[in-house]
Amino acid sequence: MDENDPSEQVRALVYLEHSIQDARTDAAGNRRIVSRRMQYVEIDSSGQTRNAGYAPYLNYQALTEADQALIEPILEQSWLLNDIEAQAAAYAIAHIVPQHLQEVKQHKEELIDKTMVAVKDRLIKEINYWDHRAADLQLQEMAGKVNAKINSGKARTRADELQARLQKRMDELQQERRISPLPPVVVGGALVVSMGLLQRLQGKRHATANTFAQEKQRVEMLAMQAVIAAEQQLGYEPKDVSGDKCGYDIESRIPGTGRLRFIEVKGRIEGADTVTVTKNEIITALNKPDDFILALVQVPKSQEFTEGDVWKVKESQGSYKVRDNGCVIRYVQRPFQKEPDFAVTSVNYNWQELWQRGSEAS
Repeated sequence: MDENDPSEQVRALVYLEHSIQDARTDAAGNRRIVSRRMQYVEIDSSGQTRNAGYAPYLNYQALTEADQALIEPILEQSWLLNDIEAQAAAYAIAHIVPQHLQEVKQHKEELIDKTMVAVKDRLIKEINYWDHRAADLQLQEMAGKVNAKINSGKARTRADELQARLQKRMDELQQERRISPLPPVVVGGALVVSMGLLQRLQGKRHATANTFAQEKQRVEMLAMQAVIAAEQQLGYEPKDVSGDKCGYDIESRIPGTGRLRFIEVKGRIEGADTVTVTKNEIITALNKPDDFILALVQVPKSQEFTEGDVWKVKESQGSYKVRDNGCVIRYVQRPFQKEPDFAVTSVNYNWQELWQRGSEAS
């Protein structure tokens, strides 16, 4: 059950394991695995498929036996009888696997380049030493001065061994550079039920819930628009990925570098005391400490904001230019210090404490 979802939706969460190999082989002749990670794909009743992020299950809670009985009829819905696993695997191959491959490739390329420079620097120095040593010993031997400990032949052999070792190491590093992805393997899955649907099935859903959901949507919309506008003004290229629930709401590309800023947006009405952060969002922040930003947005209580205050600039990319909608933004770098306890799905933070730690968007 997703307690942070007030809608009445259900979705399938599929777990996949994905590995990347390089060209080196082990003693059994198998290619060496250089990266293995879990990937998560969610599919809703309309067939929409998305990347569920690093650890979406951390935001969910197990249903009681009584609640499981309430949602039992949902398991017979036709969309769940389709080949969900194949659909999830196909999506992962098209969208998630390339990202995993690119991340590993970039890291490996940088590491291998540095290693090659270091290996060449060390071994070439040794090769040159033994080359010169062999030449000196040979001149001494020609003059009748024989070294009792080492002769020119041994010195030359040592230089040749180091040359062969250098070539072998360079070949190994080139094999490490040649990486390729394996097909993702489905290892499990779950049916995710929203809090809103469960409350309706329990007979607890009231009109006030709809009012609360509408107000929450208004605040989230204004906060997202304000942060996207701020990123554009700073010269970045923001993209709304909030629907993917991948641990952050905005991917903001830094022009000319290919790097991304990962921004989680938290909008609250003026005077709010706390802000709720999911465990998935905290884990994402800890995994990307240098690139993750927690954007706190103080939204005015007034609802005078209208559609006339928004111009769609790049609708296909979800980018907006917003006139002054009254929101105030602060960015918090490295907002979290430790991972929550295992049983925790979300954490409430003091809004003012986080706000004071933040600074103007930059």
